[in-house]
Amino acid sequence: MEQTKALNALEPYLALTKSATAPRAAADLVTQATSNPNTYVFAELLQAPQIQDLVQSPEYAPYLSLLEIFSYGTFAGYTQALNNTPSLPKLNDAQALKLRQLSLLTLARDPHNLSYSALQQALSLPDARAVEDLVISAIYAGLISAQLDPRHQTIHVSGVSPLRDLEPNSIPPMLTALRSWSGRCSDTLADLESQISAIKAAAAERAAENAAWEQTQARMVEEQRRSDLALASAAASVHGTRQSRLVDAAVARLRGGGNGAQRSGKRGSGSLEAGQDSDEAMDLDEEEPDDGEASGGVGGSSIGKKLRARRKL
Repeated sequence: MEQTKALNALEPYLALTKSATAPRAAADLVTQATSNPNTYVFAELLQAPQIQDLVQSPEYAPYLSLLEIFSYGTFAGYTQALNNTPSLPKLNDAQALKLRQLSLLTLARDPHNLSYSALQQALSLPDARAVEDLVISAIYAGLISAQLDPRHQTIHVSGVSPLRDLEPNSIPPMLTALRSWSGRCSDTLADLESQISAIKAAAAERAAENAAWEQTQARMVEEQRRSDLALASAAASVHGTRQSRLVDAAVARLRGGGNGAQRSGKRGSGSLEAGQDSDEAMDLDEEEPDDGEASGGVGGSSIGKKLRARRKL
């Protein structure tokens, strides 16, 4: 927006260059354009043939040098040129203010140039108050966005308007700097991409390891479950076989005990009911001596059975 305003403010002077055929008229045009408070770019005016013809006039050639300073120079450069070329035109108040404002745009590129003392020296200002007034005027003109810091005696610039013309032969160094910056950006992006690829590969490897471990764990759990089932089935089979053997043994003993009870009943006081016979037979069977006692002979075993049968009755 500021650049458009500056270009629009320069348009009347560009139109007047067509009629400024005399060196004096062209010099006056330079003075008027640089004194206007709204003109900040002068490249098109500097390239006008009538202005370039000033170099052929020894009397008015310094006006061409003055316009070049306003276009891409600084106030310090003007002071140095004034020492070397005494014929350089003196600046009026409006020109001095504008040149200092334009110089501030150039100095704002480097934060080290923005202390009160550095600006006071570079812009030939008498005191810190003059520095603050200049910065405030540049802010209100839309040239910069900045804040004053009186405590630390410095200026904090956050934005600069593109209102300075390019110095001749300044484009190749700029292209070199831009290519270097582009190369550093490309290297940085390549490094970031390689790091991203490495991170993705590591993440994929961790995911594969986790999946393999989960599969191994699930397989181990399944194997343990099957082993537990097999052990339980084997235990149940063994228990069933043992129970079957115990039942068979009990049946055999019941049968053997029943026969003995019948023989004992012949000598008793009467017959017993079938259920009682079974109970007695079971009691008799339970009280049979073990194998060690049974080894005493058949007679001893019969006597023992008879005695126990009598006690039971």
